[in-house]
Amino acid sequence: MYLSFFGLSEKPFAITPDPRYLYLSERHAEALAHLLYGINESGGFIQLTGEVGTGKTTVVRTLLSRVPHHADVAVILNPRVTPVEFLLTICEELGLPIEAADRDSVKQMVDALNRRLLSAHAEGRRVIVIVDEAQNLSAETLEQVRLLTNLETPTQKLLQIILIGQPELRDLLDRNDLRQLAQRITGRYHLKPLSREETQGYVRHRLRVAGATGEIFTPGALRELHRLSSGIPRVINVSCDRALLGAYTKEARKVSASLVRQAAGEVYGRRFVPVWLGWATGVLMAAGFAALGVIGIRTWQHQSAALQASHPTPAAAGPAPRPAAAAAAAAAGGSAAAARAVPVQVSLNGLLTANNANTGDAAAFRRLLSLWGTAMTDDRDPCGQAQRAGLACLEQRGSWAQVRTLNRPAILTLTDDAGQKHRVVLSALDDKFATLLLSEHNQRVPIEEVSRDWFGDFTIVWKPKTSRTRELSVGMHGDEVRWLRRSLAALHGASSDPEYGDLYDEELAIAVQNFQREHRLTVDGIAGLQTQVVLDTALAEPGSPLLLPTLPHS
Repeated sequence: MYLSFFGLSEKPFAITPDPRYLYLSERHAEALAHLLYGINESGGFIQLTGEVGTGKTTVVRTLLSRVPHHADVAVILNPRVTPVEFLLTICEELGLPIEAADRDSVKQMVDALNRRLLSAHAEGRRVIVIVDEAQNLSAETLEQVRLLTNLETPTQKLLQIILIGQPELRDLLDRNDLRQLAQRITGRYHLKPLSREETQGYVRHRLRVAGATGEIFTPGALRELHRLSSGIPRVINVSCDRALLGAYTKEARKVSASLVRQAAGEVYGRRFVPVWLGWATGVLMAAGFAALGVIGIRTWQHQSAALQASHPTPAAAGPAPRPAAAAAAAAAGGSAAAARAVPVQVSLNGLLTANNANTGDAAAFRRLLSLWGTAMTDDRDPCGQAQRAGLACLEQRGSWAQVRTLNRPAILTLTDDAGQKHRVVLSALDDKFATLLLSEHNQRVPIEEVSRDWFGDFTIVWKPKTSRTRELSVGMHGDEVRWLRRSLAALHGASSDPEYGDLYDEELAIAVQNFQREHRLTVDGIAGLQTQVVLDTALAEPGSPLLLPTLPHS
């Protein structure tokens, strides 16, 4: 969705382990070097561990792309197997034929594997077994893995085994009953999260691979990204993807720190505040405690003075205040407090919560169709009812720019802080405010606030001028083509050529391209539904609903 907006050729932050996107931080480079050394020089076991999402699988994929030509590799991705199943998987990965009768025999499979290892050794080849998610191996299977390293010649181990896993793998191998296996591990490496500088380099690297030619994330956004992700690449990927989508929906060419916080909130399911706000909160709390101490001292002083006043000496005693005067003073104080009170404006989330019963799909369509002078007979199939009234629904996912271009009232899909979705009619829009139709009343809400809860999904209704709607392109015939030609001509005060009225020719395609270019649509010369809606809006009939200037709050 956001690729063309940012000039990208592909999604830069997909969570699939694509070796092209490997960012060789100092830690990842060392990890890859350890694995390559193990493949080329040593035998026995190599262990690579790291927290979830630190890039272990990506390192392994890169390793596989750099495996020397003289190596045969078996990869085991699901280690939750029995010892027999583990052996069978290795044999299958190496292409060893195992008879059905021998598939339950450890001896037969080990013998077949030993023959293959000796053959490979004679040919100067190495055999490597890579086990991903190795922390899930049972103790029995790990013992079988250890026994495989007994396959050797007098001078060299025949099988190289690489164990990849989460930190729990280290705890597993520290067990006393697995100490023989642990002693055979010739190389250990633990992948740590990225530093702040590496996080910045990681994001820029992936963007460059995806085709970015400039900076998209601001320096503040990159700092915030590292703080909230703790340098975990997978979390960085998901957060960056959501932040790019958020920037796209707001038509922002740069991803800011606030967009990163919003994206991280969606990933973690909670809201984040700027780091300076945390510091300010701490300072204010400290100041508050200090103020409480001062108040306590003054209260003690006041109470002491009151105690002395309740037992005055005759010379010091004065007239007691009249009750009426005290009451008047209290009333005056209350009036002043009332004069200082400022009404609290209800947030969009508050409005959605208050109108929760009226933000369903049926209620939203009922309001939207009423703007077109159409009443729904029931809550079933709103778009079907719209079609029977000569209207058509168009589902879209885009930005505020697309909403403005279509210039028709729309149903926005909003998601509140609790994750609940709401369908709300957008009845008007200007530069700063969106007018939402909630419970038969127009609510004027800042666009920035709506953007926090809107991720680009919206539905519009329009009125086609032909009996059916379809995408139109060169070579097609029909009434739809005739309408397209006449409408484009009418925009320029001309009449269409009746001889070629229903043929979509190259001349019409050029006219469509010019119209698309003028209205910031995708310029392809194909009159899709979006192009047709914008053209219909440009020639809107009197009385048809448009996104008029924002209505007064009611």
